[in-house]
Amino acid sequence: MDWQLPSDSVPSAFVTEALSQTLRGTPPVTGAWRDGDHLGSRRFAQTGPLETETGENIAHVRIAYEMFGELNADRSNAVLVFHALTGDSHVTGPAGPGHPTGGWWSGIVGPGLAVDTERWAVIVPNIVGGCQGSTGPATVAPNGHEWGSRFPYLTIRDQIQPIRTLADELGIERFHAVIGGSMGGMHALEWALYSPEATARLGLIATTAVTSADQLGVNSVQLEAINIDPSFHGGDYYDEDEGPYRGLALARRMALLNYRSATELNERFERSWQGKRSPLGDHGRFAVESYLDFHGNKFTRRFDANSYLALVHAMNSHDVSRGRGSLHEVLASLTMPTIVVGIDSDRLFPLDQQQFLAAHITGLISADAQPAVVSSPFGHDGFLIESEPVGAEIRRLLEHDA
Repeated sequence: MDWQLPSDSVPSAFVTEALSQTLRGTPPVTGAWRDGDHLGSRRFAQTGPLETETGENIAHVRIAYEMFGELNADRSNAVLVFHALTGDSHVTGPAGPGHPTGGWWSGIVGPGLAVDTERWAVIVPNIVGGCQGSTGPATVAPNGHEWGSRFPYLTIRDQIQPIRTLADELGIERFHAVIGGSMGGMHALEWALYSPEATARLGLIATTAVTSADQLGVNSVQLEAINIDPSFHGGDYYDEDEGPYRGLALARRMALLNYRSATELNERFERSWQGKRSPLGDHGRFAVESYLDFHGNKFTRRFDANSYLALVHAMNSHDVSRGRGSLHEVLASLTMPTIVVGIDSDRLFPLDQQQFLAAHITGLISADAQPAVVSSPFGHDGFLIESEPVGAEIRRLLEHDA
């Protein structure tokens, strides 16, 4: 759960009145990528039917993905990267047609960077249930209408199944590394448990083995913010004149408070006013309020409310021990070389969750069974912003003998 875009994840800054004016007007009913929109760098794979853990079925699943770099002859240089909650396949590269924003990990993935695209072929799928080209609530179902409220409940385990088919289509038997941060780390963990033979190395960044009660509670109020928006219409809003942008923006504002650290927000904004009008009875606003409002409003222009619900529900399902045995035993079964990275100021995925992973994963690349800790004032979003220390750990993983 993180901002996912460099324009959003840079250090918190005051929102000028001129900047606020750029988001005037009602947002679209959905910010999802739709068929007929510019393809950008997307590629597509038809991965067939998906039967979910709850017994529901999606007859035909499409996965949108991007590839950065070229596969070598034996496909041994493939690196699989999973995005976080509101990310997509555009991990690196500039904004342009089909991609209104630049890549969300452009400081990590690219020529000469930690994940060097002149050496590695980096494959980044948009997870099923998302809204940037893969099958999700905003895509058209077999009956010719958007899935909307009919879209099945998905778990993290459900979401990795089509990626196995994508790998087969690309001729990849074993990924040199599988890496994910935040929700993407959940997918990376489940992938490694589901396909250990296809995972030579594993990178887990600012993530957890089990979604905690605290995280479930934080998620619940975001879900409710969308559900109670009068324009939500139970999830069937695509033919309406107005979508549930107020609820989606509010959910995003709630989330942002957990993506950043209290220290950063306090030091950046203090009790500053937005403009000249006082927030103490004169209908003015504090600067931090305007900051949250601006980024919530901005988010509605690139995301879909139903996808937000589907992805948060999937996060809530996350428990690698479910149906497998004790948590200790499940994590101990991961014997491939593994890094675990935590952010010291992370209050969404606190450091103790990475410490637990590190203490129990057999293949951890560490002499003291501890995660690599990145010191950052930026909270959870530090894994997006702190490119140098995070990149150094990923480079260490990629160079490690498997």
